[in-house]
Amino acid sequence: MEKSKVYFADFRATLTENLQQKLTRMLKAAGMGEIDFDKKFAAVKIHFGEPGNLAFLRPNWAKTVVDFIKERGGKPFLTDCNTLYVGGRKNALDHLDSAYLNGFSPFSTGCHCIIADGLKGTDEALVPVAGGEYVKEAKIGRAVMDADVFISLTHFKGHECTGFGGALKNIGMGCGSRAGKMEQHSAGKPSVDGDACVGCGMCQRTCAHAAIAIENRKASIDHAKCVGCGRCIGVCPQDAVCPASDESNDILNRKIAEYTKAVVDGRPCFHISLVLDVSPNCDCHAENDVPIVPNVGMFASFDPIALDQACADAVNAMPVNPGSCIGGHAHEAHDHAPHDRFHLSHPDTNWEVQLEHGEKLGLGTRQYELVKI
Repeated sequence: MEKSKVYFADFRATLTENLQQKLTRMLKAAGMGEIDFDKKFAAVKIHFGEPGNLAFLRPNWAKTVVDFIKERGGKPFLTDCNTLYVGGRKNALDHLDSAYLNGFSPFSTGCHCIIADGLKGTDEALVPVAGGEYVKEAKIGRAVMDADVFISLTHFKGHECTGFGGALKNIGMGCGSRAGKMEQHSAGKPSVDGDACVGCGMCQRTCAHAAIAIENRKASIDHAKCVGCGRCIGVCPQDAVCPASDESNDILNRKIAEYTKAVVDGRPCFHISLVLDVSPNCDCHAENDVPIVPNVGMFASFDPIALDQACADAVNAMPVNPGSCIGGHAHEAHDHAPHDRFHLSHPDTNWEVQLEHGEKLGLGTRQYELVKI
């Protein structure tokens, strides 16, 4: 397979060009302007950041991408899906509150924010996965699939389950509805926390498979009948229904690749990753630790596999920040990857599995040509 082009610009600015202008120049050079945006709905997938986390991308970056699309006649919107865990983004109202708290509003970004899987994380489209080994039909937030054009704007950072969170993680996991997220994270089915359950019956009423019973004002789930759709998780007002987060990290990585395949197939897509504030954990955390390496730069490509590979290579070529969680372990050998910054952060992860599986699915190639702007 021919090498994919990945475009790169560092974070140096001049008196005549600031970083937002530099990003615009890179997007033009990378060919994003060749996409037909005219009168098209364009989903810009971003992570709005869990309240308390300060490593998420600033809304200024989103505005640059939004302005680029609007200048070409497009109708962009910023989007994400609700979280599986209990936090500041578990339903659309809390999610929008968190987005506004972190600066993402129509006034700061120039477009609206839409939570793609609806109020309770149950508004989803069932999307076939061509060549899927683990997922045959992905559960994707409906607004993502309703868009004509899909753009990913990713904060590239570490991740405690997948090694790093790059373009594939932003797309595959990020665009999954609550049921889709459960399918990726779980090898099992949800259960009920009896201490938290008040027996209101909301879960029972939403279950289409008669898998939930209420006895003595407590719900229970019959796993023989449960199909793992996750709707009970979304409707529970007490957050008493708990997903089974028991999937292996390698299979989780492969499922993320398959969900990404479902999102991008059949329409124009483009991918942008900013490698700065490279925290060891996901932006879903309500905190962020010291970046594991210095800031690197901006990357963009039509190929999400090549993009993630280029970003990972760039991070691994950087010196370790001495004050970070891996600062005292920079020279330790961990298995086969002594210089892998992500493996140093989370030794039980192997991010290469995700890219290998994505390449197998035809999402792109790990072979790339880096074009410096």
